[in-house]
Amino acid sequence: MNPSAPFYDEKPTTGFPVPPASYGQFQANHPATWSTGLCDCFSDVPNCCITCWCPCITFGQIAEIVDKGTTSCGVGGALYCLIAAFTGCGCLYSCFYRTKMRKQYMLPESSCGDCLLHFCCESCALCQEYRELKHRGFDMSIGWQENMENQNRGVAMAPQVQGGMTR
Repeated sequence: MNPSAPFYDEKPTTGFPVPPASYGQFQANHPATWSTGLCDCFSDVPNCCITCWCPCITFGQIAEIVDKGTTSCGVGGALYCLIAAFTGCGCLYSCFYRTKMRKQYMLPESSCGDCLLHFCCESCALCQEYRELKHRGFDMSIGWQENMENQNRGVAMAPQVQGGMTR
């Protein structure tokens, strides 16, 4: 096993596919470090472009996953957009989600703090949070509910054995 490889890339030893881990297992199995750096935005160019031109989309996706589906992507993105339009600082809202996400995954805080980080580098911070959730196994385009349904379908499915010859 590669010591630098994340836990979620481990292969099963039984030969049977391992279903995706439940949300609670994501928290326990991952080391307390960010999977990518703050300035690694170009490691996911499509998300970097969306975040630069319309950060409310990326924020909405992050908010839905961090809030475990209690806030929808549309509502989170709309609130972010309204706050940004009226105050010019969407970071006033998004920095609290970074703090919430850090606590959920036991991630280290930057030396300048979550709110200052979002104030100075809003796009970079949102991109990093998006990549972190993506690396933890979430498909950011389908939201919380569909991610949980996909995981449950994987857990409920038993290995299928093809029968032998029949008459």
